[in-house]
Amino acid sequence: MIKIGEVLVSDDVVEKEFVCNLDKCKGACCVEGDFGAPLDEDELAILEEIYPIVKPYLTKEGIKVIEKEGTHTTDDDGDLCTPVIDGRECVYAIYDKKGILKCGIEQAYLDGKIGWKKPISCHLYPIRITSKKNFEALNYHKWHICSPACALGKELQVPVYKFLKDPLIRKYGEKWYTELVQVIETPQEPKEKPKTKKSKE
Repeated sequence: MIKIGEVLVSDDVVEKEFVCNLDKCKGACCVEGDFGAPLDEDELAILEEIYPIVKPYLTKEGIKVIEKEGTHTTDDDGDLCTPVIDGRECVYAIYDKKGILKCGIEQAYLDGKIGWKKPISCHLYPIRITSKKNFEALNYHKWHICSPACALGKELQVPVYKFLKDPLIRKYGEKWYTELVQVIETPQEPKEKPKTKKSKE
């Protein structure tokens, strides 16, 4: 475990290797699971504000659910999340020509229509944040649907913290990320073994 400021980073974030492989997984993380993507409180107003701009990118089914439930909802634990369509894909998910699920919000961002890429929980995946009173913990979320990403990450030798450089900087800032990298990549001095007294013969 590494502590940078008030953030705890699990060893898996440092040691596991991961690179999204959409050609293999087809964007399964946008459709699998019981609920939508986790949301922060401050993201709710953003979703409401950008919805009219993002709406043309979305599917008819997604729009129908949003018009009924709103741009966000809650899961069984009362935590904020994006709505889903019939217990399946996120309302903001769209299919490209290859049948790969992508984010309609992100597409609007890439087209220069909005200045917000997508919920930070989506951008940071496979890292999941656990918030406590005095700190946050970053943990690696292992999910079988991401096996292709694990295989590609291993092939390219890209650890999670490097793959997620941009979202980590977005969340915690350049200074925080630089410190994280320095702590991870600075060789640790080997601990000296305690000297033992020689017994007199």
